Amino acid sequence: MKDAHRIPRDALTNLIVQVDNLQQGEIPHDTIPTGFPSVDKAIGGGLRRQDLVVLGGDVGSGKSALAFGIALRAASAGHKVVFLSGEMNEDRLMERALAIEGRASIDEIRSGDVPETTRAALGAAALRIRDLPLDILPLEGIGLTEAMSLAWERDPALVVIDYLQLLPAPDQRSSLDEECAASARALKAMALERAVSCLVVAQLPRFHPDRADRRPALDDFGALGSIKQHADLLLGIYREEMYDPGAGMEGATELIIVKNRNGPTGFVDLYFYQQWMRFEDMLDPDR
Repeated sequence: MKDAHRIPRDALTNLIVQVDNLQQGEIPHDTIPTGFPSVDKAIGGGLRRQDLVVLGGDVGSGKSALAFGIALRAASAGHKVVFLSGEMNEDRLMERALAIEGRASIDEIRSGDVPETTRAALGAAALRIRDLPLDILPLEGIGLTEAMSLAWERDPALVVIDYLQLLPAPDQRSSLDEECAASARALKAMALERAVSCLVVAQLPRFHPDRADRRPALDDFGALGSIKQHADLLLGIYREEMYDPGAGMEGATELIIVKNRNGPTGFVDLYFYQQWMRFEDMLDPDR
């Protein structure tokens, strides 16, 4: 009779071989870098396949902009990315992509009133974006199963969902909290089954901006505790200038690692160029 608790020796052997073959500084094959060096360093190289990652923040904190920025950077590194949006269609997201990559405001892009240097940057950005392995799909009017079926057709390494509260639950529940809890469980199961990394933007239904410490905490994510239970990585955005204008450096952002199933918690300093909807690494800014 086989021992039901026998150590899976093949998996263990494969893991040792992987460790032996990995060069110093090399990114593991099951990891998708966010493109922000300080973030990747803090979370073990990037977002891991089979992981559910939830990114939360107050209204207007830039969580959707950061999630889209990660999608662009991951796609720029050659990883297939699917971005499921419940708030913007493909045209609006392409405007945002041009703003992020071309360092121009969306108002400038829409009006065409841009200096020649910016116009050249936008042209170069458009060429880069055009060939990215990035698919943008709508969430409106379709259920979770249908939405994810469309994603799987693209065979992605990373699926980004903006945002959880707009994602139709796998079945109808009596409250939004119950629906979000069901969606979180389903997304974690799908990440495991499909071996993808799933990054989900979320509102913070339990967040109170009048409290002393306004940094996102575990219980702020709500959903009956399902998010903090099922997520492998919980990230929160905090910008002091939202609550105390003039108190901190404009654009300074803390990306807080609220929960990390496979490593330490802590925070990373980012900078938010709000006019471009663009985040950059504070310690390793883009050139």
